[in-house]
Amino acid sequence: MTQPGKTASVAHIGPARFKHFDRVMAAFVAILLLSNIIGAAKLTAITLPFWPNGWWPAPDGTFIYGAGILFFPVSYVIGDVLTEVYGYARARRVIWTGFGALIFMAFMSWVVVSLPPAASWDGQDAYEQVFGLVPRIVLASIVAFWAGEFVNSFVMAKMKIWTQGKALWTRTIGSTVVGQGVDSLLFYPIAFLGVWETRDVVTVLVTNWLLKIFWEAVLTPVTYLVVGWLKREEGIEVFDTDTNFSPFAGEDRA
Repeated sequence: MTQPGKTASVAHIGPARFKHFDRVMAAFVAILLLSNIIGAAKLTAITLPFWPNGWWPAPDGTFIYGAGILFFPVSYVIGDVLTEVYGYARARRVIWTGFGALIFMAFMSWVVVSLPPAASWDGQDAYEQVFGLVPRIVLASIVAFWAGEFVNSFVMAKMKIWTQGKALWTRTIGSTVVGQGVDSLLFYPIAFLGVWETRDVVTVLVTNWLLKIFWEAVLTPVTYLVVGWLKREEGIEVFDTDTNFSPFAGEDRA
């Protein structure tokens, strides 16, 4: 068990020693890919009958948001769990795995959409609508994910030291405020500025950021349960006091 003041990750306690690290990583990557395939480009809205008339960001009572908000924040919750339980160095490995998976997904989507359809198949237009990823959205997703996740993990690890491992909710929500802020500030302008109305870009950026923080707060009890269970199962408590926080550091260097 790693104690405060000790290095977070050394060669002889790699992920192969853990019972559930691979499962958590698989869940993280699966949710990341699904959020980019299903919800990244869809703009949706709900009517809020109780909303005061003229109040921003829904002056007419219509709340506009991106559909990916429904489940993409779960990847940040899992990222928090990874950093809290396994430390920044192992979370870094998972972030790079997700980064590679995003690039592979984008490439294979382009290949499959580009293949000539059979003469007897009339679904090409619909297929392109669903899987024909716009290059700007692909770039935005990859850049925003990479930066946002590393910022989230960094803040989470640092706050654990500052709080001496107490008050988990402060670092899960605090890291989300910063990490999701970076993610949203990068993703929406890169993907949609000049495509959507500027007002819609700003509105969706801010509302989605707030909704992501809200989701994190709502899921805090679940995060406590999962973190507590994993720490008992793995027999580990990591404090990143001597960690090399560079995203490009070798995996055996904490």
